[in-house]
Amino acid sequence: MSISTYTERPAAKISEIDTLSVPWSRPRPKRAGVSARLVSALTILALLAAWTVSAELQLVSPVFLPSPAAVWAKLVVVARDGFLDATLFQHLTASLGRVFAALIVAIVVGVPVGLAIGISRIGRGVFDPLLEFLRPIPPLAYLPLIVIWFGIGEPSKILVIAIAMLAPVALSTAAGVRGVSRERIDAARSLGATRGQVVRHVVL
Repeated sequence: MSISTYTERPAAKISEIDTLSVPWSRPRPKRAGVSARLVSALTILALLAAWTVSAELQLVSPVFLPSPAAVWAKLVVVARDGFLDATLFQHLTASLGRVFAALIVAIVVGVPVGLAIGISRIGRGVFDPLLEFLRPIPPLAYLPLIVIWFGIGEPSKILVIAIAMLAPVALSTAAGVRGVSRERIDAARSLGATRGQVVRHVVL
């Protein structure tokens, strides 16, 4: 097709263009969607039903898969009478106390490490290899060494949990530092903020 024949084509009328309809611009009728909570509840009920049927038919030994009724009865007994000279509430309090103590230790150590990795190249060069070495190791692998060094008391238990939390806390902090808007940092520096003020007031 030549240019002349292309330019000689009559222009489409505005009324004709207006009457054209775009398929994806048509309003679609709203469908009554299924609630996510309903799907979750049905999933849990289906799992409980499968668990009950498997226990009743003894597809798996009751030692490895007891029935839901047996689990509930044992829970009531442990909550009422306790286990190993302690109630269920005491066991729960002790476990949560260790977890929160380890979380505090991981935050106190991991947040400055993550800031150093995200802000400084030297910090990234120092701490990145250590975290990448520590992160893939499961806590049970270094548990014997910690028991040998620190004994079998509460400090060793808290330390194992804290080491398991340290890498995620530090790497998440470093990712948050790298995700800070560059425009905000430049704006703070243009207003005369020092490096420490940028870290304290913008990054943190």
